[in-house]
Parts: sequence; C-alpha cells; structure tokens
Amino acid sequence: MADATPSIAEQATIWRKLVAARIRADWQYRTSFVLFTVSQFVAAFVDIAVVLVLFTNVDRLAGWSVAEVAFLYGTASLAFGLADVFVSEVEFVAHHIRHGSFDRFLLRPVGPLLLLSGHEFAFRRAGKVFQAALVLAVAVTQVDVGWDAARVAMVVQMVVVGFLIFSGIWVVTSSIAFWAVEIREVANSFTYGGNFLAHYPMEIFSGWLRRLATIVPLAFVSYYPALWVLGRNDPHGSPAWLRFAGPLVAAGVVLVARAVWSSGIRHYRSTGS
Repeated sequence: MADATPSIAEQATIWRKLVAARIRADWQYRTSFVLFTVSQFVAAFVDIAVVLVLFTNVDRLAGWSVAEVAFLYGTASLAFGLADVFVSEVEFVAHHIRHGSFDRFLLRPVGPLLLLSGHEFAFRRAGKVFQAALVLAVAVTQVDVGWDAARVAMVVQMVVVGFLIFSGIWVVTSSIAFWAVEIREVANSFTYGGNFLAHYPMEIFSGWLRRLATIVPLAFVSYYPALWVLGRNDPHGSPAWLRFAGPLVAAGVVLVARAVWSSGIRHYRSTGS
C-alpha cells in the first residue's frame, strides 16, 4: 500500500494554503490588521530607544559604540521577529491541549507542528520584522567595518542561525505544555527574555548570566559572530572558533527541539472532550 504521508513539498503546499487562508481571514478586518501591524512596528522602537538612552550617559557600553550595539540589536531582533512570525504559534499548543482541540492536529496526515503554525499564523506580527530590518540597515552603514562578501554572508548567517535558535527555543519551551499546561511565563522568559539578552554585548552581564547565554545558547545569535564581523576581541578570551560555530549550534538546537516535541507528542493523552 502506498505511503499516505505527504511529501515535504506537499506539506509545504498545505502550509502555504493554511497561511494564505489565515491572511485572507485577517484581511477581512483591514483597519484592525493595519493598525496592529503598525503598532508592532512603532512599539518595537521602545527597545532601541532604551539603547539610545543608555548612550546619552556614556560614549561606549563595555567598549562598544552605539552603532555596534545597534548592529547586535538589529541582527538579534530580525532573527527573533522572523521566528515570532513563523514559529511562535507553537505556544498555542497549551491552549489546544487545555481545551481538548489538539486531537484534530493529530488526526491529519501533516505534522501537528506544521499545522499549528499555519492555523495560528499572524502576519500582523511582521511589524517587528520591518523595524528590526530598518535598524540593521542603518547600523551596517554606521559601524566601522570594511564590508566584503564574507562579512555580508556572515550577517545573513547570523539572521538564519538566530531564527533557528529562537525557533528551537520556542518549540522546546512550548512543548512543556504536554506535561504542565500553565507554562506561558516560563516560555516567555526564554524567548522574549532571550531576545532582550541578545541585544547587548555579553561583557555587561555578570559571570553566571554570561555563561547561561552561552549554554542556552543565545550568545551565538549575535554576539560571537558580531565579534568577527566588527573585528573585536572577546575580553573574556573565548576561543576564536566560537565566532563560526553558529550553524552547528543552531543544528543542535533544532535537533533537541525535534526530540522534545516528539517526546511530548508520544506522551500526550487526549482529554476525551
């Protein structure tokens, strides 16, 4: 008998149709859609405003200029914003488990994570992506860097690696809902809190927090690769190879996220409702 499981291409097509349907549904309320997207764009400037306020009192932050910190902010926020748009919907798994509606995601031939991300997709969150892209575009013109193909490629890699790391963290923390439903605050401390941590150079944090950022591993989102892009040395003497370890770290995070999610699915017990 032929395998009924859709191919990767077929699953991608299903996801695109789900997303398109969700966007069309949201677009029925155009004013709300536009206002929410714009509000996300404007509200995101509060974070960069905090950075700018810091630099009204100091010329450098742990030796980093305002343009260099903005570069960290832009790369980390762009990666986080993309993960927020495309993957953060996984946090709704707790809602569906609690209300007994998660079963329907398991009855279809497409992976429940893919279905969940398409079903709960919210393009209006893209306001954060536009803001981060704007900040990054300005920052790359202000940092003292001789841009070449290698450094441009590294910036692209930073965004991709950051997207995968934040996505993996979202999946792992949201998967806790299979064992304990009320976990939203715990998940947010690692996702939104992790994004905030990635905005700044690791030098400003205490030893335990800096080690945590490496273990989680948020330091690989922007800090370590930025050291190479900006031609900076790590005052704590980290190995040079860490600057280029992002792809391997991201792959490890994705594998861990896949394992945790799969374990959660295996341990899931229907509410019977």
